[in-house]
Amino acid sequence: MAVSGAPAAERASRRDFGFAAGIVCILAVLFLPVPALLLDVGLAFSVALSVLILMVALWIQKPLEFSAFPTVLLIATLLRLALGIATTRLILANGQNGVDAAGHVIQGFSQFVMSGDFVIGIVVFVILITVNFLVITKGATRIAEVGARFTLDAIPGKQMAIDADLNAGLIDDKEAQRRRRELEEESAFFGSMDGASKFVRGEAVASLIVIAVNVFGGIIIGTTRHGMPLGTAADVFTKLSVGDGLVSQIPALIVSLAAGLLVSKGGTRGTAEQAVLGQLGAYPRALMVAAVLMGLFALVPGLPFLPFAALSGLLGFVAVVIPRRLAARRADAAARDAAEEAHRQAAARDSVRESLRTPEIELLLGRQVSAQIQASQAELTHRVAKMRRKFARQYGFVVPEIRLSDSLALPPKAYQILIHGTVAATQELRPGELLVVVGDGPRPDVPSDEVREPAFGLAALWVMDAYAGEVRRAGFEAIDGASVLLTHLSEVIRNNLPQFLSYKDMRGLLDRLDPEYKRLLDEICPSQISHSGLQAVLKLLLLERVSIRNLHLILEAVAEIAPHARRAEQIAEHVRMRISQQICGDLAENGVLAVLRLGASWDLSFHQSLKRDAKGEVVEFDIDPRLVEQFGSEAAAAIRGRMREVHAFALVTAPDARPYVRMIVERLFPTLPVLSHLEIARGVEIKSLGTIA
Repeated sequence: MAVSGAPAAERASRRDFGFAAGIVCILAVLFLPVPALLLDVGLAFSVALSVLILMVALWIQKPLEFSAFPTVLLIATLLRLALGIATTRLILANGQNGVDAAGHVIQGFSQFVMSGDFVIGIVVFVILITVNFLVITKGATRIAEVGARFTLDAIPGKQMAIDADLNAGLIDDKEAQRRRRELEEESAFFGSMDGASKFVRGEAVASLIVIAVNVFGGIIIGTTRHGMPLGTAADVFTKLSVGDGLVSQIPALIVSLAAGLLVSKGGTRGTAEQAVLGQLGAYPRALMVAAVLMGLFALVPGLPFLPFAALSGLLGFVAVVIPRRLAARRADAAARDAAEEAHRQAAARDSVRESLRTPEIELLLGRQVSAQIQASQAELTHRVAKMRRKFARQYGFVVPEIRLSDSLALPPKAYQILIHGTVAATQELRPGELLVVVGDGPRPDVPSDEVREPAFGLAALWVMDAYAGEVRRAGFEAIDGASVLLTHLSEVIRNNLPQFLSYKDMRGLLDRLDPEYKRLLDEICPSQISHSGLQAVLKLLLLERVSIRNLHLILEAVAEIAPHARRAEQIAEHVRMRISQQICGDLAENGVLAVLRLGASWDLSFHQSLKRDAKGEVVEFDIDPRLVEQFGSEAAAAIRGRMREVHAFALVTAPDARPYVRMIVERLFPTLPVLSHLEIARGVEIKSLGTIA
């Protein structure tokens, strides 16, 4: 490793030596006489260096990529000053020999730029000095000064943002170090640029002094030392001096332009071409307006037609082409994003971690059922979304998304509903047939197969699509397979509502409360009831299909009872009494609540079966199994009889026995609500359906 590293270290050492030698050579030019040939090479190198600096400033993505610019600017300024002193020495020493006394570069500039007339050269030189000193350099200095000030002021806030991202786990230590280092470099860069801009301003002043010294000193030396006529001396030394000034000011103007481009880029990413042309060309309507305006200028009498017409055509062409290119780029970007997203999803599906994640609700379809459902996929998706919105309005929280999957393990006509990966229901659909629910009533006179309706267990018939019209004319309703599946899915979700209220969902509901109720929550949690205890209360309500949409009323009821009761069952019973108006309103039809009461004998039997402690609280339910069996048979007979007469009703019993009556009844009629006498709200119209006795 040391052998392979040695050549690299040696090359680095040679570069360091070469760079130091170059700086020494620049310093040597300040004091030692330089031949005209070497001076030509130095002036050409100065022009090439300035052009290189400008190109780098144009093509960098962000200013920090050229953080060495202040150092490069200092070296370039020192080089031009050294060359200016060397040319001054040659002009004053050999000016009597003609305009080539200071080398061919200065001679070429004096003849080409000045057209052989030193007055033109003086005017051009003054203009260049003015543009460089008053426009470009002054603006770049101001931008650098303000940028340095704002950057330094923003350092504490940016540092805090980096620390916050690090503490939140959004970035790691290496990324935090990289951002801090970039922040330090940014502040140092703009601070350096603020000072480096002064180099160019000082050089402009120095150039004016040097050209004045060269002109007046050259005239004095030419007339007194070499006996030149005053007019000839003034012509020769002015041309040489102005040519020297132009040779130094053109590279200085180029470097000043690079400095202005660099500091004015600010936070814009990308090259100068992308930043400028990309943003100017991003508004086709602006280009079209400019094209129309140029076309009007072309038609104005007295103005040249060709230049304005050409510009109008060019701008109009660009205004038409750019939207097409932007649309093509957006389409390509969208296609790439879609491909990347599909790739990520495929990778996620294939990953081991994804296989460990179990969907909360999953619908598995057999081959034929899947083919039937896929034919109306859009309608099914819309109906599922509508069903989830209905659940959210009805029960006060959002049920999880439903994953739809195909399964080759299922029979072709079967489907399964899975809750947290466990099979909750398995049924069969028959593609090309309709389901007719008949219950215990008459049946249509068509060929059919008798089955049980999957959602409620009622007697039903599968009939062919061809008999749909005949079935409807007979007064029966024919249900398509998708509706059967969605109704079954809806009932399965209702029967498992507590399993879908996760701790995360509950905290989300609490976070959306008004500030006043958040303060109430802080008072009772966790001093009187824990958040998991509150979740248990909500789950007990959902277990009996009681909505938690009025969460603020539930919190008020919990705050009342929590200091006196610790068990979630006791708290839930108190909450039910406090939200009795909501419970009765959800169960009533047309403002009338139909109820079926327990007879006095059964109320007494349940009351005597409750064992209480010294405080009077129920600690045990001890009832003779024969009584349970007898109650079940009598309740089933009475409830089935009322179900034929009334669509919806509730079973009413004593408050202390209600949970236990519910425990027995739910095994026979899971959807039948069981209320206590205290849960009948005031003002609710009651319709008695009789008693269980």
